[in-house]
This record gives sequence, C-alpha cells and structure tokens, in this order.
Amino acid sequence: MLLDSLFTGTGFDAGGYVLCLGASAVCGVLLALIHSYRNRATNHFRMSLILLPMLVQTVIVVVNGNIGTGVAVAGAFSLIRFRSMQGNSREITSVFAAMAVGLADGMGYVSLGFLTVAAVGVLTVLLENFFAAHEGAKPKDLRITIPESLDYYGVFDDIFRIYTKKAELVRVKTTNMGSLYELEYHILETDESKEKEMIDSLRVRNGNLNIVCGQMKGTEDQL
Repeated sequence: MLLDSLFTGTGFDAGGYVLCLGASAVCGVLLALIHSYRNRATNHFRMSLILLPMLVQTVIVVVNGNIGTGVAVAGAFSLIRFRSMQGNSREITSVFAAMAVGLADGMGYVSLGFLTVAAVGVLTVLLENFFAAHEGAKPKDLRITIPESLDYYGVFDDIFRIYTKKAELVRVKTTNMGSLYELEYHILETDESKEKEMIDSLRVRNGNLNIVCGQMKGTEDQL
C-alpha cells in the first residue's frame, strides 16, 4: 500500500533507516526550495530546513516506543525552543512542515512524507500567486524634516489628499538642537508610480530639507 510503513514490528533495520534518511534529506531540500519561493531566506535557514527532517526522523527512530526517552527528548526540544529567536509566520510554518515530514519518515511512512511536501508545495505556489494578484499597496513610513518656524499641524494635508489614500501623523521629534522638527507619517499611497511627484511637492513645502520614504519596520506577520 502507498501509505504503509517500511518498519515492521518493534525494530528497524539499517537499510530501512538509511532509505528513510535519504528520503528526509530530499524532502528537506524540496521544503527549502518551497520556502524560498517569493520569499527571502538566509542560507542558514535553508540548511536548517534540509537537516531538520533528518534529525527529527532519527529522534523518532531512537525513541521507538520508549516513553522515558520520549519525555527526555521533549524536554530537550523545550530548551532549544527558548534558545531560538521568534520567526515570521512563513518561517514557523516551514519549520512545522519539516518536523511533520521528519515524523512521518521516522515512522517509516516515506510516501506520506513526500505527499505532504507535494501538498505544501502546490498550496504555497497557488496561495502566493493568489495573494500577490489581490494584494494592494503596502503602507509606508514617511519622515519629513521641517524648520521650527513652520507650523506642522496640517501643513501637508493638501498634498496627501492628492497622492495618498491615508496619511497619519504618528510622531514628532525635534532635531539639530531644536532648530528642526522631524515628522513621521504612516501613509498609504494612491499610486506608487507618483511617489517622486509627491516627494517633490513635499520638498517645496519643507524648504528642501531631508525626506525619507520607505517600508514600515516590523510589518512582517508573526504567528
């Protein structure tokens, strides 16, 4: 049967273990490629995704029904969790997928592991393309420096009405020994192709002082 385990009885043989180890490595490589689809990832994280199914599979084989060993392994994994940094939702999902594949291969269900990778890959490609096609403009962080003589309240409202759907003043900070103000806005642009026009209009209003416009920090989804 397709989903039958390679291991029979309570033990396992070296040949079956090596076969499952190779399957875990292949699944890890595929998961690393899937995670990299339309997503930035470091080489260290890709390497972790490749090795994780192999390590989880080995742990499952070693435990092999031993409750005491299973509890010890669970405690070790808990310590590792508190020594790791929190990732975004895509990274956490990929880690769980790698662990699921490792668990399946550790029980000898190699076909189930490959089936899981295939399902994750197909759904990832479909959902990424779907959300990319329906994703609107992303909010941006806009910082404008103005002289202290300029009243900042509502000074750029007429420009924002032309170029943005939403503009919210979130912070005011004095700079240069109090001779300048730095205004921080969260904006949602109407048309990103007209960003230069907007900045040029703001430069005329603020006396050609510094203007910084970029992606908002801390906008990655957390799970």
